[in-house]
Amino acid sequence: MSKRSRRAAPGPDTARPTVTVCRGCCCGAPKVLGLDHTAQLRELRQALDGTATVRVANCLDACERANIIVVQPSAEGRRHGGRPVWLGLVNDPEATTYIAAWVKEGGPGLTDPPGSLDLYTFGPSRRVRAELHDE
Repeated sequence: MSKRSRRAAPGPDTARPTVTVCRGCCCGAPKVLGLDHTAQLRELRQALDGTATVRVANCLDACERANIIVVQPSAEGRRHGGRPVWLGLVNDPEATTYIAAWVKEGGPGLTDPPGSLDLYTFGPSRRVRAELHDE
């Protein structure tokens, strides 16, 4: 991720959770076999329409864990202590379904993620967090 990347000022969508789907050099690439990357993104967008903002990032710089999805809390979730949740190796449709269901229920700070997502959760490096202003 470039150091020139900056977080935009909070907008009207901060009331909703944000789901960031990495589609950089490794995520969303043929290197990750057995997953229809286009269908994964389409499923998230359809399932979360009106509930969360779904956006695509060029690279979240944790390529060894492709495909990566980051779920950021809504403003209310953050007030309740919610922090961004990083999910890696999200390479099966069931995981995508679990993520969408959790976000629909409120996401970080408002609802605990389903236990099945424990297998995917990881902490990004301090450098990556600093670049994304999540520290």
